[in-house]
Amino acid sequence: MSPTTSFESAEKVRPGLLAPLATPVFLRIWVASMFSNTGLLIQGVGAAWAMVRLSGNNPVMVTLVQTALFLPIMLLSMVAGAIADAMDKRKVALVALGISVACASALAGLAIADVLDAALLLLFSFGIGIGTAIFGPTWQAAVSEQVPPRVLAQAVALNSISFNLARSIGPAVGGAIVALGGTFAVFSINALFYLPMIAVLLLWRERSWTPGRLPPERTGRAVRSGLRFIAHSPPVRTVLIRAFAIAVPGSSVSALMPLIAHERLGAGAQTFGILLGAIGIGAIVGGTMVGYLRNRFAANSIAAVCSFVYGTCVMALAFIQSLALIMPVLMVAGTVWMVTITQFNIIAQLSAPRWVLGRVLAAYQAIIAGGLAFGSVLWGSIAHQMGVANAVLISGIAIFMVPLLFHRLRLTDVTDSHTPAVELGDLDVAVPLQGRSGPIAIEIEYDVNPESVVEFYHVMMEVERVRARNGAHDWFMARNISDERLWVERFQCPSWHDYLRLRDRNSQAEIDVMRQAIAFDRRPGGIVIRRWLVQPFGAVRWRQNPTEWGPTGISALSPGL
Repeated sequence: MSPTTSFESAEKVRPGLLAPLATPVFLRIWVASMFSNTGLLIQGVGAAWAMVRLSGNNPVMVTLVQTALFLPIMLLSMVAGAIADAMDKRKVALVALGISVACASALAGLAIADVLDAALLLLFSFGIGIGTAIFGPTWQAAVSEQVPPRVLAQAVALNSISFNLARSIGPAVGGAIVALGGTFAVFSINALFYLPMIAVLLLWRERSWTPGRLPPERTGRAVRSGLRFIAHSPPVRTVLIRAFAIAVPGSSVSALMPLIAHERLGAGAQTFGILLGAIGIGAIVGGTMVGYLRNRFAANSIAAVCSFVYGTCVMALAFIQSLALIMPVLMVAGTVWMVTITQFNIIAQLSAPRWVLGRVLAAYQAIIAGGLAFGSVLWGSIAHQMGVANAVLISGIAIFMVPLLFHRLRLTDVTDSHTPAVELGDLDVAVPLQGRSGPIAIEIEYDVNPESVVEFYHVMMEVERVRARNGAHDWFMARNISDERLWVERFQCPSWHDYLRLRDRNSQAEIDVMRQAIAFDRRPGGIVIRRWLVQPFGAVRWRQNPTEWGPTGISALSPGL
């Protein structure tokens, strides 16, 4: 995307919640997302209420509708994220929307033919979940291509508000449509409401996707690279654990809401939609509060307070049997739930560099979806055995306990520290290499003052995390037992291309960490770097001119390696 065209109008706006809307492409996609989100929520109401009828009010079957929608997200998100990082996000999103349209249309056809049963409902709901699983990380990762970095957090919050604006009206509309037109009308409207997003993406000509300088990673290796980054990134790892911990008990509200409306309030589909709409209204309020709260309070404090309030609201649902009383409770619950989930999303976005952003967001989406899918089955089973009220009460207590049980895993107030580093210098390559040649071993020798070894060691532990996040394997550090001044850092990359990818992935902040380590070296010529081709006879094609990758890389003293 051209920064002089797409970002021009946004740069003139003082960063606030609405600042991203000054970017035309973001505005168009945001409006289109209102339709697709509304259709999906109308679909959810119709599917859940249809299952109440088809299953004879069986709590397990009713909650399986939510599981069918969220399970594919848990299973496929990381693969979808790897695809989003390697391919044109616009095209990937269009394929995902096509899958969802096809499944929604199939449900409409089955409903109008009056052959829809519980198994088919779950099957095609699962198909819509597959489309959502592919679309979700692609759409979220594309936000950074639509707005300038300084308003990225506001754009994330606006996307959450978009969903919850739809959530405030979609369920109520869905309930009314079920009452008036039946499930056929609900499924048909969902299919139609995907069309604006498809049209906007087809017309998105302001950016052009260009493949990277290096061939994309294969999907399996790309998934493993994403998992390695997450494992060695404490802010991301913490937010994923905390998100799953709140999603499992928090799923009880949406999973059991059809039964709350039917059994405890004695109401129909329209009231069920109104109840979900109340949560959506509260979530809109929560979305507008995220920026204000993040500017004034620590992320960990916000999450703890929201969890206590949400748990209290859920526990109250176990005792309330009046529509007039349950509505404000659901609005408050929606507010604090949205603050919590949006804040988690923002932390995940700001904690990941561009090269792995799709996979981190996919992991976040998978964690939330997995928690909701698992929790739905769990609370449905508990409701079947102990009753709806007891299941809701137990889940509320569990939500209330989350901050107490996970108080050691503190959320980080992350700012965007992933500014790309300057392009590294060239490296003379004397040995002919293929892209798959390898493994490549790198050794860096440091001459360190013995009086500074403690400080040096602590800096090198951070260097290890940087290397591991970006793709290094088998990292270790050793000290020469014959010369106390000499230290060696060593790690490997599986292939030459993997080595080049590792260099390209270093952000400016990570380069700064490596420079801190290099500063401990006392030799006038600087650190000594040696690069080795491991197992060369099996990894290189011996011919006159086999080099597929020309002289490129880094200078001998470059910290990027």
